[in-house]
Formats: sequence, structure tokens, C-alpha cells
Amino acid sequence: MDIIRVFGTNLRHYRKTLGLSQEAFAYKCGMHRTYIGAIECFRRSIALENIQRIADAIGIESYKLLMEKPENMEGR
Repeated sequence: MDIIRVFGTNLRHYRKTLGLSQEAFAYKCGMHRTYIGAIECFRRSIALENIQRIADAIGIESYKLLMEKPENMEGR
């Protein structure tokens, strides 16, 4: 499992589900847009504290961002 790819893919899925641009989502997390973009493009590793900030902004448990197929993505 490539955890960076899994996390970036899940982040993009949840962000788009919320209907937020990278810029709007970054603002909601208190992060920079380029940082969110780099995560979604699998170019950045991410600290545990930032995983929690992102999960809080999405409104999910942080472990769901690390799952290869979160339950809401089944069958897609």
C-alpha cells in the first residue's frame, strides 16, 4: 500500500464531496492551498497533526483518510 497515494486520493474525494476548491478547503484547515495540492498530487508526506486538522475540517475520523477504500467510496 502506498499510504501517500491513498491519503491524497481520499483527501481529494472528501474535499470534492464537500464541494470545496483546494483554496477554500485549505482556508478551512488553516493550511496553504499549495500544501493541499501537493498532498492530492502525492508529492508531500503529512504530519499526524495535519492529518487530524484535515479530518476535523472534513468532519470525519482521521483513520478514514488512511483506508484504501473508505466505506463511502465502495463500488466506485
